[in-house]
Amino acid sequence: MPPSPIGPDGTIVEVASPRLNTKDELIRVRAFYLDIAHWAAEEPARWAPWVVPCPISDEEISKAKDRKHRKARMDQRTRERLPVLPVLADTVDRRRRAAAQLLAAAEHTRPGDLIPDTAGALRRAVAPKAAGHLTWAEETSTGQRRNLTYEESEAFWAFAAIEVLRLTGIRNEELLELTHHSITEYRLPTTGEVVPLLQVAPSKTDSERLLLVSPELADILSTIIRRLRGSSGAIPLVTSYDVHERVWNPPMPLLFQRDIGTEHRAFTPTALRKLLINALAATGLTDAAGEPLVFSPHDFRRIFVTDAIMNGLPPHIAQVICGHKSLDATIGYKAIYPAETVEAHRAFIARRRATRPSDEYRTPTEEEWDAFLAHFEKRKVSIGTCARAFSSPCVHEHACVRCSLLRPDPAQRGRLEEIRDNLVARIAEAERGLARGGRRTPGQPGWRRRQACSNGPTNSRRHGDQPWHATHSRSSTYPGEGNGFAETING
Repeated sequence: MPPSPIGPDGTIVEVASPRLNTKDELIRVRAFYLDIAHWAAEEPARWAPWVVPCPISDEEISKAKDRKHRKARMDQRTRERLPVLPVLADTVDRRRRAAAQLLAAAEHTRPGDLIPDTAGALRRAVAPKAAGHLTWAEETSTGQRRNLTYEESEAFWAFAAIEVLRLTGIRNEELLELTHHSITEYRLPTTGEVVPLLQVAPSKTDSERLLLVSPELADILSTIIRRLRGSSGAIPLVTSYDVHERVWNPPMPLLFQRDIGTEHRAFTPTALRKLLINALAATGLTDAAGEPLVFSPHDFRRIFVTDAIMNGLPPHIAQVICGHKSLDATIGYKAIYPAETVEAHRAFIARRRATRPSDEYRTPTEEEWDAFLAHFEKRKVSIGTCARAFSSPCVHEHACVRCSLLRPDPAQRGRLEEIRDNLVARIAEAERGLARGGRRTPGQPGWRRRQACSNGPTNSRRHGDQPWHATHSRSSTYPGEGNGFAETING
C-alpha cells in the first residue's frame, strides 16, 4: 500500500481512489441472499421468514466495463515498460558483472586490507565466525558490513530470471519449474541440423509445450548450468513446493535454485519478486507519476507477446508459444499503440484506392474546382449552414427548417423561436376555427362542396389570356352550411 501523501503543513492528506474489487463484494452479498433462498427451500420453517428479494441486480454486478478498464490498464502498463526493457536488461547485466568482479577481487584480498578498484571505499572484513564460503567486506566510511557473496548471487539470479522471462514469455510458475531435463534437442529430418528446444512443463492449461531456444537464450541457460554444476559435474537435486497444487514436488535438477547455508533450495515466487524489486531499484526507472517502476513476472509475458506480434509474428503462432487455449487470450495480452492504428488505417486507404478507378483520383479542372468552392459558399442559408454533399440535390426544395442536414446557427436562435411561435399561433387559430364549426373536416357531409368553393377563386385556371374572374361568374348562396355552389361559365 503506497504511503499517504504529506501536505504543505506537514499533515497527512487523505486521497480517495476507486475500489477495484467493488463488484466482488457485491457478488458476495448477492450470493448470501441466494444462499438464504436455497436454505429456505430445504428448511422452510427455519429460513423462509428471512427470504427477501436481493437488492443487488444483475446489472450492478456486470463486469463488462471492468474488463475493458482492466484491459486498458494492462495495455498502458505494457506501453510504459516495453520501451525501458532494454535499459533494465543492460542494467542487470552490468550489475551482475560488477558484483562478480568485486567478489573476485575481495576473494584475492587478505582480511583487513583494502579491496582493489574500490577507491579505498571497501575493506576485506575480518570475520572469524563467518561461514567459510561467504566473503564479507566493510565500508571504510561507515563500517557497515556487506555480504559480497550474497550480493553477487542476487545480481546473477536477477539477471538470469529477467533474461529467461523476456526471451521466452513463460509464466512465473513455469520458470521456477524449469529443470536440466527441460533442455532437449530436435534433429531436422531434411538437413540433419540439431535444433535446441526448451520443454515447458504443464502448468495453468495443463499442457506442455516446446519452445525454440534462441542463441541468446542458449547462452543464458548454459551460464546457469555451469554455475549450478558442482565438483561432480551434476546439478543438485532439490525439492520444491507447488503453491497452486499445494504439494511437494520430488527432487529435481531445477535450474533456479540457490545456496542457503549449507543447503540447496528452490526459488519461491516471493523470492523471485524480491529479485525483480532490487534489480529495478538499481536502474532508477520511474513511471509517469514519478514513482519507482515496478515489474511483475507476468509483465514480461505481455511484453513478449506485444513485441512478437508487432514484429510480424502471426497471432496464432504466438498463441502456441504462450500456451493459450484461445486466440482471444493472446490478443488480449497485446497492447494497442496509436501509431499502429494510424499505420493500419493508412494501409487500408492505400488498398482501397488501388481497387477504385484511377480517373476518380485525377486532378480537377479549373471549372470543377471553382464549382466545388462555390458549393461551400452557397451552403450558407438564412438560419444556419446546409450540410448537403457536393453536387447533391436539395430533397426539401429549400425548405431548410424541415431538413435534417441543416446546421442551425446559434446566433439565429431568436429567429427560429419566432418561426416556432408563428406556427404555434397558426395551429391554435385553425383549432379555434374547427371548434366554432367554421370548417368541415374530411369525411363530414358537405366537405367536398366547401372545398371546391374555397379552391375556386384561388385556382390558376385561365381562359385565353384573361384571368379566371374575368371569364367566369358565380352565384352562390350559402348563409349556412350545406348550401349549394353554382358556377356559370359565360361565353
